[in-house]
Amino acid sequence: MEQKRIIVLITLILIFAAAPPLSAQDTTRRPVILPEVSIATPNVKPEKLHVQTPTQVISTTELERQGSTLLSDAARRLVGVTLKDYGGVGGIKTVSARGLGSQFSTLTIDGVSVNDCQNGQVDLGRYMLGNSSYISFANGQNDNLLQSARALASGNILNMETHEPEFGQHPYNLNVGMEAGSFGYLMPSLSLERQLGRKMSLSFFGNYLKSNGDYPFTLYYTNTHTDSSSREYRKNSHMRMGTADLNFFYRLDGRRRLQVKAHYMQGYHALPGPVIFYSQRVSEHSEESLFFTQVRYRQTGQHWDWQLLGKYQRTTDIYEDTAANNAAHLVRNEYHQQEGYLSQAVRFHLGEKVGGHEPFSVSLSADESLNQLLSNLNHDNNVWRMSAQGVLAIEYLPRQTEWLKGARLNANLLGTWIRDQHPDKVSEPYAKLSPYAGLSYRIGRFTLRYFFKETYRVPNFNELYYYTVGRPLRPERAQQHNLGGSFKSRQIEIDENHLASTNATVDIYLNHVDDKIVAIPIQNMFLWSMTNLGKVEIIGVDVSSSSSLKGQFDLNGTRRYDIILDLGYSYQYAVDRTDPNGKSYGHQIPYTPRHSGNIALTATTPWVDVGYSVMLVGKRYCMHQNTTANLVQGYVDQGITLTHEFDLGKSSIKAKVQVLNIFNVQYEVVRSYPMMGRNYRVGLTWTL
Repeated sequence: MEQKRIIVLITLILIFAAAPPLSAQDTTRRPVILPEVSIATPNVKPEKLHVQTPTQVISTTELERQGSTLLSDAARRLVGVTLKDYGGVGGIKTVSARGLGSQFSTLTIDGVSVNDCQNGQVDLGRYMLGNSSYISFANGQNDNLLQSARALASGNILNMETHEPEFGQHPYNLNVGMEAGSFGYLMPSLSLERQLGRKMSLSFFGNYLKSNGDYPFTLYYTNTHTDSSSREYRKNSHMRMGTADLNFFYRLDGRRRLQVKAHYMQGYHALPGPVIFYSQRVSEHSEESLFFTQVRYRQTGQHWDWQLLGKYQRTTDIYEDTAANNAAHLVRNEYHQQEGYLSQAVRFHLGEKVGGHEPFSVSLSADESLNQLLSNLNHDNNVWRMSAQGVLAIEYLPRQTEWLKGARLNANLLGTWIRDQHPDKVSEPYAKLSPYAGLSYRIGRFTLRYFFKETYRVPNFNELYYYTVGRPLRPERAQQHNLGGSFKSRQIEIDENHLASTNATVDIYLNHVDDKIVAIPIQNMFLWSMTNLGKVEIIGVDVSSSSSLKGQFDLNGTRRYDIILDLGYSYQYAVDRTDPNGKSYGHQIPYTPRHSGNIALTATTPWVDVGYSVMLVGKRYCMHQNTTANLVQGYVDQGITLTHEFDLGKSSIKAKVQVLNIFNVQYEVVRSYPMMGRNYRVGLTWTL
C-alpha cells in the first residue's frame, strides 16, 4: 500500500515540476509594472545562525589562511563531523556526521549531488578547494525550499560552491601557483578567469598533485603506546592525481541564471596496507578517473522560482594486487559507472507580502536517475539502478500576529522509489515515505530551533553484491531530532580603534538508527566487511563559537589587524542497542569518538597572516566490543600557516610557509594506518 502511495506522490510531483510555472506568462487583466527582481548570487554565503537546521559555513579565504587545499582539510574543521583518514596524502578520506555514517552525508557541488552507486560514499581527498567560494555543511537539510529531492533525502549536506569570477579593470584574472613539501609533495596549479561580455564569464582551474608518501612513523607493540616500539617507514603510499575544472556562467537577465560545469580527475594511488606484526602490504594499487558535466539553471518570477539540474557522470576504478604467485592468478578488478541525473524544483509564494515576505510558500521537487555499474567479476557484473524521488514541502511565516513574527514552520514529505536490475533478475523495489518537520523562533539576536527528520538509505552496490561474506542487508532508517539555539552579538566598541563581536550555537540531538550498516576493513582500504548492527542510539551535543576582534593602530600610518577565534566541541554517545544479551550492547560503535573538538585562530596583520589550527579527537574503538585490545588512542593534531602577499604593481605574489603536525604526534585515525608526523610545505602564487 505504501509503495502505491509513493508512486502516486512522485507522479504528481513529476507532472507539476515538469516545466516552469504557467505564471511565467502574464495573465493579469490589467497592465502591471513588476518591481525589479534580482536573483541572489549563488556564491553568497548562506546564513549560519538564524536558521532552522544547524549550518556551518567556511569561506575559502578562511581555509586558505589555515593552509587547506583539499575538501577533506575543510571537513576537519566542521563541528560534529568525524573524518576517517586512511593515511598519507592520497589516503581515502570520508566523513561521518553525528554517528550516522558517511553514506548519510551527501556532497553537492553547486547544488548538484555527487553520487557513487558502487560504495555510496565520496572520497573528499579527490576534490580541491582551488576555485571554490565557500563550503557549507547542514545537519538534516538546508533551509532553502528550492533544492533537489536527492539533497532533501540525505541525512546531512556538504556543499562546495564554485567561485563566480569578478573583474576589475581587466577582463581576465590569472593565478599560477606552486607548492612543495615533505616526502615528495608537489602541487602546481593554474587558475584562469575570462570575461566574455557583460553577461558571460568563463573560469578554468587545473592542478597536479603528487607525493611519495614514504614518511617515517613509530610502530608501537602495544595499544598503550608505553611499551617497546621501533621506527619504520610507510610503504606503498605514493600517489599522483590531476584535476581540471571548467565553468561557464551566464546571467541572462536579473531573473535567469545559467551555470555549466565540466570536471575531470585522473589519479593513481598505491594502497598502503595496515601495519600488522611489522608487515605492510606493498602489492596493491588503484587507478581511477572521473568525468562529469552538469548544468544548473534558475529562473524567478514575482511569486515563483524554478530550478533545473542535470548531470552526466562516468567513473572508472581499477584495483590490482600483484602479489599473486603467478600471472594466471593476478587480481585485477575493473568497475565502470555511469549516471544520468535530472532534477527539477519549483517554489510558489502565496499570500500578500507582510514586511517584505510572503507568509506561505510551497515547493515541489522531483529527481530521476539511472545508474549502471559494469565490472569484470564473474557475478553481478552488470547492475542497473533506477531511482525516483519526489518532495512536497511547505513553509509558513506567521507575520500577521505580533508575538509570532519571529516564528518559522517548515515541513516536507519525501517519497523514494528504487529498483535494481541484475543480469538474471529484477529485484523487488525499495519504497518509503519519509517526513520532515521544523520550527524556529527568533527573538532579537537569539534563535531557538527544533527539527525532526526521517532518513532512508538503501544499501549501495558494494554492500549488496561485491563482498565474499555474503549476507542480506536491509536499508538503514534513521530518525533525527535536534533542539538548539544560536546567538549573534552586536559589534561592541571597546574604544575608538577596536571592535569585537561573538557568535555562538548550541545543539542537542538524538538519533535513532535501525538496521545500521557498519563497514570494517578486512585487510586493506579496498576490501571491507558489511553488517547490519540492528539498532543504534546516538545522543550528542555540538557547541561552537566564533569571536572576532578588529582594530587599528598608528605606526607610520594607519595599520589594521583582524583576529578571529573559532572554537568547536562535540560529544557523541553512539551505542549499539540491538540485543541486550549481546557482547556489544551499550558499547560505542566503531570509529566514533565520545569527545572531539577543534580550534582555529586566524590573525591578519600588515606584515604576515597567521593561521593556527588544533584538532582534538578522543579515544575510539575499531570493533564492536569496547575492549582494550580494540582501543584506538585519541590524539591532538596542530598546524600553523604563515602567508604574506607582496604587491608588484599590476600583479602580486603570495608566499606561504606551513608546518603540519607541529609536535610530531604519532597517531592513527583508522587502526593500523599510521598518519604522517611533522611535515612542511612552502608555496608561491603569482596573481595577475
